[in-house]
Amino acid sequence: MSKYHEMTHEEVLAECKKYMNDEHLAFVESAYEFAKKAHEGQFRVSGQPYIIHPTQVAGTLATLRLDPDTVAAGYLHDTVEDTPVTNDDIKEKFGKDVAFIVDGVTKLSKIQYKSKSHEEYLADNHRKMLIAMAKDLRVIMVKLADRLHNMHTLDHLRPDKQRRIADETLDIYAPLADRLGIGTIKWELEDMSLHYLNPQQYYRIVNLMQSKRSEREGYIADAISTLKQTLDSLGIKYEIYGRPKHIYSIYKKMVNKHKDFSEIYDLLAVRVIVKSVKDCYAVLGAVHTKWKPMPGRFKDYIAVPKVNGYQSLHTTIIGPGGKPLEIQIRTEAMHQVAEYGVAAHWAYKEGVKGEVEQTDANKKLNMFQEILELQNETKDSHEFMKSVKTDIFSDRVYVFTPKGDVYELPKGSGPLDFAYMIHSEVGAHSVGARINGKIVPLDYKLKTGDIVEMLTQASARPSRDWVNLVKTSRARNKIKRFFKTEDREENIEKGQSMIKQELSNRDLVPKEFMTKADVQRVIDHFNYHNDEELFAAVGYGEVSAATVANRLTEDLRKKAEGEKQRQLEEKIMNAGQQSTEEDNDSDAPADIMRVKHNNGVMVQGVSDLMLHLAKCCNPVPGDPIIGYVTKGRGVTIHRADCPNITEEAKKQGRLIDVAWENIAKDKNKENYYADIEIYGFNRSRLLSDAINALNSKTKNIVNISGKVDSNNMAHIYATVSVRDATHLEDILSRMRDVPNVYEAKRSIN
Repeated sequence: MSKYHEMTHEEVLAECKKYMNDEHLAFVESAYEFAKKAHEGQFRVSGQPYIIHPTQVAGTLATLRLDPDTVAAGYLHDTVEDTPVTNDDIKEKFGKDVAFIVDGVTKLSKIQYKSKSHEEYLADNHRKMLIAMAKDLRVIMVKLADRLHNMHTLDHLRPDKQRRIADETLDIYAPLADRLGIGTIKWELEDMSLHYLNPQQYYRIVNLMQSKRSEREGYIADAISTLKQTLDSLGIKYEIYGRPKHIYSIYKKMVNKHKDFSEIYDLLAVRVIVKSVKDCYAVLGAVHTKWKPMPGRFKDYIAVPKVNGYQSLHTTIIGPGGKPLEIQIRTEAMHQVAEYGVAAHWAYKEGVKGEVEQTDANKKLNMFQEILELQNETKDSHEFMKSVKTDIFSDRVYVFTPKGDVYELPKGSGPLDFAYMIHSEVGAHSVGARINGKIVPLDYKLKTGDIVEMLTQASARPSRDWVNLVKTSRARNKIKRFFKTEDREENIEKGQSMIKQELSNRDLVPKEFMTKADVQRVIDHFNYHNDEELFAAVGYGEVSAATVANRLTEDLRKKAEGEKQRQLEEKIMNAGQQSTEEDNDSDAPADIMRVKHNNGVMVQGVSDLMLHLAKCCNPVPGDPIIGYVTKGRGVTIHRADCPNITEEAKKQGRLIDVAWENIAKDKNKENYYADIEIYGFNRSRLLSDAINALNSKTKNIVNISGKVDSNNMAHIYATVSVRDATHLEDILSRMRDVPNVYEAKRSIN
């Protein structure tokens, strides 16, 4: 793990002293005292006093040289969430900027998400954070520092929680740190996430790096001494040192490029830091004169910086002994930006107001603008997060206008994405594109370095199939909006008649159900402004006519359903009575009637009923079970914990007691199917090891499928034959023993 040092409050102040005046120091000190008092008596899961956490957050922010407001917010960021302190208290004591940052960082809002799933809740949280951050960059600085310390103390949490937080860190926070150019935090977050998500691979790489360490260090020392001789002859000032390699980046290369550890070149790297840009190119010239550069491995990020402001020259040469060696050349200022990203641009200077000025350096960070635009255009949190991931955190391509302006787009974008990025009017009137002087179709995929010129006509208008051609959410929303407004009248009419038709198909009179009050109820439910908007949405295909019709006929259906239920219950109860009376003279006890059935189940009270095992939860002998009576289908046997057995069903009296017959005599028969899910890290041969493990425990794998997500996590589904619940548990425990599998459980469809 990283060489982590826990800072004391005194050390944080010493860090602040390096760049703040006395007044600002006193301000930060008062924030510490306030937080200490607020968190008094609170402890973290690790058993440490709570104040240690805000101290580390403030320490990271002070190391990045951030303004006093941000460092104070670091101390205070959890007070609103975890103590009686309100945001107004902070505003009063520390000013509106600090209060805004703390509010932006407060992780869980006061809103209760009762109806939402965990996923939605997370998406909503991330959305809030990204929007707050887009309004003031300092929010995300505190958030990253908060996440950094939380990652260092993850080992005190449950493994599933560790994985969830590490997953989220890789998904959201590390890309954010990267987009902001804060290399120091990005690497740390990535390495620590890997340590929790895939400890085996993590330690494997650590051990491999250790085992070759002395050989590597010897090689780098040789290269440096040869390089020094070359550079001394140039007569320039420079620093030179070996560059540490990060575990996650090695791991990524091994996974993405299917390379073995021994095939990764960039394990060996040297960094040269000089005074000016001119010196950078002089060093590059000297290096290429001395050694042979590897073709295709030279990158000039000084002339074309990365979107996060990163600048350097990268070249890989065939070094001493024929081994590849990567050399990075940059100025001191570039090195600051590479380490601290945007923080370097506005490292706080005494006497300068704490506000962040929009300099050229952080104009690059148009991602924040993008976030606010996306927020305006997408209502749904999931949709928003998906857009953020594809539009903002995906790989990028850089293209030029004929005038030489650089535009940045997600990988996979086409000319239309570029057109809508310039202006929605350019997009709407596009008829084609010229790339590098040649006319190309609109489904062309842009490549870095393309010179793009859009061909437009005043009379042209978007085509409906453009929605499928574009990659960015921005272009997609603009096209959708065009057709929405364009066809509004037509859609209103169409939507209204579709709803009427739907009601008529159900043998209902539309007039009776489309009264003003009924329609208003549906408008409120879907959050539209008026009936025209609702009808247009149906006509446009945003909401289906059937959904609206269901809403309009809700009361009627409830009534009919209630009546149906009543009749059914009556029938069940009568059937139960009769069968008990008829069978009273048999040997079996009256309360439990035996039913001879190949599923080995006894049913209470009712005999001669059809029995089925529920497909959703696949109960197996040994599981607690319950019977669900369905009209015309007899009794379906569910697991007692099946989510499809609702409170509603209990109230309606549709559940009857059932029990497993004694099935000890069928010891070898695997008559039952069980669905299982397996989660793990996708290494080579994971699937075949999982299948071998299953084969060793069951006679029959009925089906098996799997998928791998973007973080290389595998999710395998299987249906296997089992004898009973004990046999199933035995299979699951064997699956958990497969290397890189971290969870195996039963699933419910």
